[in-house]
Amino acid sequence: MNRLAGVTSPYLLQHADNPVDWWPWGPEAFAEAERRGVPVLLSVGYAACHWCHVMAGESFEDEATAAYLNERFVAVKVDREERPDVDAVYMEAVQAATGQGGWPMTVFLTPEREPFYFGTYFPPEPRHGMPSFRQVLEGVDAAWRERREEVAEVAGRIRAELAERAGVYGAGAGLAAPGEAELHQALAGLSRSFDPARGGFGGAPKFPPAMVLEFLLRHHARTGSEVALEMVAGTAEAMARGGIYDQLGGGFARYSVDADWVVPHFEKMLYDNALLIRVHLHLWRATGDARARRIALETSDFLVRELGTPEGGFASALDADSEDAHGAHREGAYYVWTPEELVRELGEEDGALAARLFTVTEAGTFEEGASVLQLLTDPEDGPGYQRVRERLLAARAKRPAPARDDKVVAAWNGLAIAALAETGALLDRPDLVEAAGRAADLLLSVHLSAHGRLLRTSRDGRPGANAGVLEDYADVAEGFLALYAVTGEAEWLGLAGGLLDTVLQHFTDEASGGLYDTADDAEELIRRPQDPTDNATPSGWTAAAQALLSYAAYTGSERHRTAAERALGVVGALAGQAPRFIGWGLAAAEALLDGPREVAVVGAADDPRTAALHRTALLATAPGAVVALGTATGEAAGPEVPLLADRPLLDGAPTAYVCRHFVCGLPTSDPAVLAEQVGSTPR
Repeated sequence: MNRLAGVTSPYLLQHADNPVDWWPWGPEAFAEAERRGVPVLLSVGYAACHWCHVMAGESFEDEATAAYLNERFVAVKVDREERPDVDAVYMEAVQAATGQGGWPMTVFLTPEREPFYFGTYFPPEPRHGMPSFRQVLEGVDAAWRERREEVAEVAGRIRAELAERAGVYGAGAGLAAPGEAELHQALAGLSRSFDPARGGFGGAPKFPPAMVLEFLLRHHARTGSEVALEMVAGTAEAMARGGIYDQLGGGFARYSVDADWVVPHFEKMLYDNALLIRVHLHLWRATGDARARRIALETSDFLVRELGTPEGGFASALDADSEDAHGAHREGAYYVWTPEELVRELGEEDGALAARLFTVTEAGTFEEGASVLQLLTDPEDGPGYQRVRERLLAARAKRPAPARDDKVVAAWNGLAIAALAETGALLDRPDLVEAAGRAADLLLSVHLSAHGRLLRTSRDGRPGANAGVLEDYADVAEGFLALYAVTGEAEWLGLAGGLLDTVLQHFTDEASGGLYDTADDAEELIRRPQDPTDNATPSGWTAAAQALLSYAAYTGSERHRTAAERALGVVGALAGQAPRFIGWGLAAAEALLDGPREVAVVGAADDPRTAALHRTALLATAPGAVVALGTATGEAAGPEVPLLADRPLLDGAPTAYVCRHFVCGLPTSDPAVLAEQVGSTPR
């Protein structure tokens, strides 16, 4: 065992038995490098990362490589999901130096934490123009010993360049929030990169563009743009039919290696699935699309069944790799099928039916003639489809399952809470709302301190050591706001407000209105990370802007609304240049342009007419609409909610008020009238 024994990160624990003398990130590791006069090897990855496993097996588990590494370096291992701040700072350096990034990320640092040489995966032998990992180690060691001044010069230059880049977003944040022209520009840019034949944007590899799809749905709702809706519908259908979607168990893989969504990189992440549940739910809400409804439910069930933890939270990911029939670890082994395997499990008739339904052929679409299951056409025989799907799912359950990264990440659980709460409420699944509530309770009991500060992770109900970053506060606030809208329990609104007050106090650049990824009292890195662009998850910057805007709509707080508007200034600057990477910010800008609409529903809790108005309000397609639910006297179930204040009943009947910036239209007791006011269609 090395120094990683006893940590909470499943990724770090995977390396606890390596012969490499790994250190966790911390001042002790850099002090040791300073004492010994050697550079630091920083290796960053995550538990479900396929190439991280490959490099570990090839290099970090090799005794000779480990001995050389231990002698000449201090080796530091970081879980990017626990320390997204460390990952962000050094990934920016890697991308600036090499033009690309990825994991495992391999960076060599001075004892002062300054980077001077970069890479990602390195093979054990030279390959395809790449040096071997041993050659890299030898080259860096020689440079450190023989050309130290040159190394120091490079490190200093890189640090200065990173500091220079840090000012770019701050300048953009001083601009006005985007308006109609910028959002139209974003739509035009997305139209140019849209793949009309296959759905999605750009070529291979293809990632599910959840944040962009949310923007397009909101843009369609506000403007009626059919182009926007067609891009959402085409992409959602292509993904749902393709191999990126688990046709048996539900849920989406991280991305497709091809442009047709056929062969995924098989790891399944909590954040992808939480975001995609909402996309499909909102597509169904807008259009009544039955497939979108099915995908939202199946993926919600996958989340609860396979990622739910005993403590009530949701685990981070399932690995891409698992054991195949021969006991070898292989990517996708759990998910792929051959025609022979189908016949063996189902018999000749159902095996042939399954092959036709799921496009399983002798040639295959994956390695060794296996096929990734697709559903390219709707099954004509519904009962037959359900029968073979259920039997195959039961058969697959007997295979060795992929490993699970069971740490609970606050931000991603916030996204899951929002998705499950909305899905449960709109699709008549109270069990999903209950699952969202359990996850929220876990965040309160384990992740949130008495001082209102969040911890990033926990595992087995045990809190991790790392402070929450901006996306944790923003996404958990988003989850709590969604839970309030669905349940009417005002405590969730108050808790969201507390988190957002922390954002304003500790994460905001008062001069520009921009937001930092780390708090002002967090560990000091070589630069304070700050980035409004989306990656695999919504940017913490724009997620916070959306949550601030929603909270202001509930409370009338000008302070929170102004902060949201200032934070969205950078979105206008990026809308025309890089709309694919600012989707969540564009979605928030749509809400700002629309108001957002504020819906107050008051009435007796046990009156079905109150429930009808509440459901109509939740079905609103108006961008970013907020929904408050109160009793017949206009009081919330819990602390006071300003949006519910002074809302009398209309002729004694349950009543809805639709407002913008607390200026309200005529109240109504008629769900049909309310539907017209908020863009709802009865579902």
